[in-house]
Amino acid sequence: MESIINWFTQTLAGIPKEAIILIISMMPILELRGGLIAATLLGVPYLKALLICMIGNIIPIPFVLWLITPIFNWLKQRNFLKGLVEKIEQRTMDKSQRVQKYEFWGLFLFVGIPLPGTGAWTGSLIAAMLNIKHRKAIIAILLGLILAAAIMSFFTYGLPWLLQNI
Repeated sequence: MESIINWFTQTLAGIPKEAIILIISMMPILELRGGLIAATLLGVPYLKALLICMIGNIIPIPFVLWLITPIFNWLKQRNFLKGLVEKIEQRTMDKSQRVQKYEFWGLFLFVGIPLPGTGAWTGSLIAAMLNIKHRKAIIAILLGLILAAAIMSFFTYGLPWLLQNI
């Protein structure tokens, strides 16, 4: 992840640090986790970084929830994209077992525990594919983002601060 973040920071050189971490936080896979790591590497103060990363990770959620199903259906009508979309759907559904079983709490934990392949993007995609009511999905995803932010804040800002001050 650090090499991807370094690529972004080098490619977007000249753009304000805040814009870089906003863009990283909006990206699938990187999301809030990557944004906070980038913020520490760029020396952005914690509260400012947290706010920007949260906003960046929240922005895609409604688009994924409301638009991904019609977009996927349209893409599947294109023969050359059908396989790719079906592969994405299958990989997403492979990750959805706990969300299916526990719905709200499963989605909350899926988004909130920062592991590879989890986060607001995939959580929103799973919620859309499982037809979870949007209101319930948004609340679970937002609460999950708060949990992920707390965990990642500890590892990116808290732990380094503790190690410096011991």
